[in-house]
Amino acid sequence: MSAETPVQSAGTFTRLRLRFRDWRGSRPFWAGLFTLLGGVPIAYFPYATLKLGAMSLAMATTGGAGSLIIGVLLVTLGLTMWFQQATRVFAGVASIVLALVSLVVSNIGGFIVGFLLALLGGALAVSWAPGKPEAAGAGPREAEQSPSDEGAVETAPESAVGEPGAPYQAQDPATGGPADRKPEAAWADDPNGGYRVG
Repeated sequence: MSAETPVQSAGTFTRLRLRFRDWRGSRPFWAGLFTLLGGVPIAYFPYATLKLGAMSLAMATTGGAGSLIIGVLLVTLGLTMWFQQATRVFAGVASIVLALVSLVVSNIGGFIVGFLLALLGGALAVSWAPGKPEAAGAGPREAEQSPSDEGAVETAPESAVGEPGAPYQAQDPATGGPADRKPEAAWADDPNGGYRVG
């Protein structure tokens, strides 16, 4: 696909991928994903039953209800980070606090895996900030200009009288001097006698 190809002619997969990329870029996507994934092992491990041949291992503890609540809250906070970006700081701080509480309540934070994922997701949510939208049709050079640069006078590399960096002045074709001055004044001020040097 070349740079000139319009997006409409791209395949369905490419259009969906580009739409997902735009959606992902406008929110703390990775923070929500890590927080959501951190809630799964915290809620799952206390209720899991492992089968080793004829022997079954149950990890249900007295903290099973607390683990389930923490895991569901982390999944909810991960979804909140995706769909309610305005509450990302609150959701991030709450994820960090719940991750720390899960160390005590839920089998060492889902065997450290859920704790680390939720802690990383909360930290990413707190540190995420929305990007500044680009002006429509503005290239990278126009976007870098500050508002005070809009009324600035452009300077020509060399003016009509041979002074580098002087403001551009229109030339009178008859005299070769500036168009807004009288021809006598243009000749008198010009050290080269009206001829362009260089």
